[in-house]
Amino acid sequence: MSFQPVILWTDALVYLLLALLMLTVWHTRRHSHLKAPWRRVADRRIGQATMVLLSFYVVIGLLDTLHFHPRTSVDERGRAVYSTEVLSLFDVIAGPLRTQREKTYSAPFATHLFSKETVQLSDGSSARGFPRLQYGGAHLSGDGEGRLADIAAKALWGAAKGALLWVVLILPLCGFSLGRAARLLRGRLLQPWHIAAYAAFAVICVFSALWELAGYYHILGTDKVGEDVFFQSLKSIRTGLLIGTLTTLVMLPAAILLGIMAGYFRGWVDDLIQYLYTTLNSIPGVLLIAAAVLMMQIYMSNHADEFNSLTERADLRLLFLCLILGVTSWTSLCRLLRGEALKLRELEYVQAARAFGVGHFAILVRHILPNVMHIVLITIVLDFSGLVLAEAVLSYISIGVDPATSSWGNMINGARLELAREPVVWWSLLAAFGFMFTLVLAANLFSDVVRDAFDPRLREQR
Repeated sequence: MSFQPVILWTDALVYLLLALLMLTVWHTRRHSHLKAPWRRVADRRIGQATMVLLSFYVVIGLLDTLHFHPRTSVDERGRAVYSTEVLSLFDVIAGPLRTQREKTYSAPFATHLFSKETVQLSDGSSARGFPRLQYGGAHLSGDGEGRLADIAAKALWGAAKGALLWVVLILPLCGFSLGRAARLLRGRLLQPWHIAAYAAFAVICVFSALWELAGYYHILGTDKVGEDVFFQSLKSIRTGLLIGTLTTLVMLPAAILLGIMAGYFRGWVDDLIQYLYTTLNSIPGVLLIAAAVLMMQIYMSNHADEFNSLTERADLRLLFLCLILGVTSWTSLCRLLRGEALKLRELEYVQAARAFGVGHFAILVRHILPNVMHIVLITIVLDFSGLVLAEAVLSYISIGVDPATSSWGNMINGARLELAREPVVWWSLLAAFGFMFTLVLAANLFSDVVRDAFDPRLREQR
């Protein structure tokens, strides 16, 4: 084989999460009362547009989750020799974006370096000037003439490719029926799927145009070591998604179980659980996370021989960060569920079930848990946004993910020193902020739609 598959710890948890998601979708499709709220989500235009945008992030993250060791050579016995470097499928697709590095900083769409250096002139003399980039705009003439026209032409060509790809995706979904496709685009279907179609058209065309330009220019510039900032921003998507999803996966069991138990049983059970999360809340979260991360760093330094590559070491630190964030972030959801369970246990149907001798476990599963799931869902999405921002803050103060891991927090941390330069290197900060802002905004808008669809009280008011 030309590669050797590698499954990191975070990769395994992502595959587990995908399996649970597919199982949930299969179970939901079999029950009409579970499908009804998601139909209400699909009926909202904002819900469809944000689902398309979030799906784009998810696809990039999943492509960056398939890891492998590339084959380097063949030994004397004909056996393949694999590199210790760990690559992902996205690294292969990105190709030149990963390998073509400049000497140092360059501005977006630039053809020359950002800083002056001593350059050799054609007559053999030396002078101070801006050296030409090795890869960015290399297809242009020496002075970069016609750059704007070339950028516009390549952007239009990339957008045209994206439009063709959009048509290829839409036709199978419409059963290769032009009539159904026309009704879809005109909004003549029962649900506003035309919003999702137009949103997908915009996302695909914009990304395709940027991807076409990225093959010829550094569209978001380069950093101090000459690495493409656009590639860094795309690589950071996986880290942001992992921080949001895996941390939620860690905190949910404890928050749901302890929250509804405290509200339903009350008494000493409630006092014990309240004492637990109150004590945990009294410890500053940043200090607890910093202490745990530093302990992990000491362990990895003392046991360096247990890691085959820097990627595996960085992945373990990322997993540990997700665990410690999950341990410190379940208390708010637990408190919300406790308050809701205190109210639900006094309602007539719960009292009737208790009077008929239904067991406590059955009451919790059949009557309490389904009626707090709207709180769980809205909290999951809102906490996802907060955790993405938390990773940026923690990496900014150097207690977040490993410096070898691509993340928006590390990009912002690196841009902190770049802002002190004269002239200012602003594009790394702007790129990280733009990608993170888009993800958080889409997640928050989607959470509002989910809340409106799942909250039973809002449905009764309507």
